[in-house]
Amino acid sequence: MRVTQKLIETVVTEVVGEEAIPIVKYLKGKKNVSEFVISEEVNEEIHKTRNILYRLLENNLVSFKRKKDKEKGWYICYWDFHPHKVKYLVEKLRKKKLESLKERLKREQGNHFFMCRSACVRMDFEKATDFNFKCPECGELMNQIDNTRTIDFLKDKILELEKEAEKEAA
Repeated sequence: MRVTQKLIETVVTEVVGEEAIPIVKYLKGKKNVSEFVISEEVNEEIHKTRNILYRLLENNLVSFKRKKDKEKGWYICYWDFHPHKVKYLVEKLRKKKLESLKERLKREQGNHFFMCRSACVRMDFEKATDFNFKCPECGELMNQIDNTRTIDFLKDKILELEKEAEKEAA
């Protein structure tokens, strides 16, 4: 798997948020950059910059060294971005999505779902009985819905992710 700028942006957006992209772009290819320089260069407040950097750190996309400023006595962090870690994060995200989809498929296959004609709320049998099969939003009678298309969609998505994983493993 090649780590492209687009892949980096996609992964960073998914795990940290879009606000982290300017910081990642700035750090790419640089070493030991002060958090104050990063903050100034991306035109962001220092506390927000630190927050984003710590979220990137939680996902192992950056690392830092802490040094004491001799003049002021403060500790300053110097940050590095690790683009090679993106491919591991891609695999971790894929596994997480796959697990979530399989869990949802199991829930869809094991339950009957109900909804009113206005499609206000969708709920399983147990929840629908709590409301006496009346929609809590509009008060209309709830009917059982066919979730075959949802099940088929989930199966297709699971198969797609599994094929992607096999393709990249080869």
